[in-house]
Amino acid sequence: MAGSSSAAARPTKRVEPRTLALIGLAGLAVAAAAALFATLADAGTVQAVREGLSSRGFWTAAAVGLAAQTVDGALGMAYGITSTTFLLSTGVPPAAASASVHVAEIFTTAFSGLSHWRLGNVDGPLFRRLLIPGVIGAVAGATLLTSVDGETIKPFVSVYLLGMGLYVLSKAFRTPKANRAPPRAVVPLALGGGFVDAVGGGGWGPVVTATLVGGGQDPRTSIGSVNAAEFFVAVASGLSFTLLGGLTHWTTIAGLVVGGLFAAPIAALLVRVIPARVLMVVVGLLIASLSLVSLAELFG
Repeated sequence: MAGSSSAAARPTKRVEPRTLALIGLAGLAVAAAAALFATLADAGTVQAVREGLSSRGFWTAAAVGLAAQTVDGALGMAYGITSTTFLLSTGVPPAAASASVHVAEIFTTAFSGLSHWRLGNVDGPLFRRLLIPGVIGAVAGATLLTSVDGETIKPFVSVYLLGMGLYVLSKAFRTPKANRAPPRAVVPLALGGGFVDAVGGGGWGPVVTATLVGGGQDPRTSIGSVNAAEFFVAVASGLSFTLLGGLTHWTTIAGLVVGGLFAAPIAALLVRVIPARVLMVVVGLLIASLSLVSLAELFG
């Protein structure tokens, strides 16, 4: 009887709204994956899938995804620009590179946003102010990139990535100032961040997170809120690229996703072993160097 009364008195666990929201985010990522595989199956490309997964391109993309997600997990930014810079250096057209990165990011950002939300790193008001402008900017950027010839826009994308590499490099030598006032101009910041992220294949984190943290906002909630909003920006970009230009380079997308799945423990180890400043210097130099190589090939 005592055991029965103790069991009856035990409070029933309630499912928090935050947990339901996170389940919804993960559900959207799973739905996107199911839609992708359904498209491939309907196209009758099962044999092509098998060949693609054993190709050099797939394993190259997997290595790129592993490196990029490791960088992103350690620094909280630079997945997109790292992946896109590598893909452009291998000859992938700008629109296809950006589309591949953003479709892959649907999976990586879903679980990143989920983790930040679960740990209480997301500032609700800031997240809501970032969400809609970021999505609008991403759709506008994808529309521009798919309507312009790839060879015409590639030099501009390479110059943009070179600038972002130098920007990341400069961040390694800055000390953020303390300021807890509410962030200003969040809407234009998110609009611009979403736009350049789609056009350049990355930049949401370096532009939005770096601006908020550089302006003195709390790094924890800034990174968490920007990461949570990035999932929806990636969905908007990925769907826009798919609808406007079709789904191409699926082998690259699969490789980026697979490589990213194995990066979390490596990123965690790097955070413990290597100072963030050293990682930022390495990433900045890498992105700037690859962009310079691409520009040299274009104008050489």
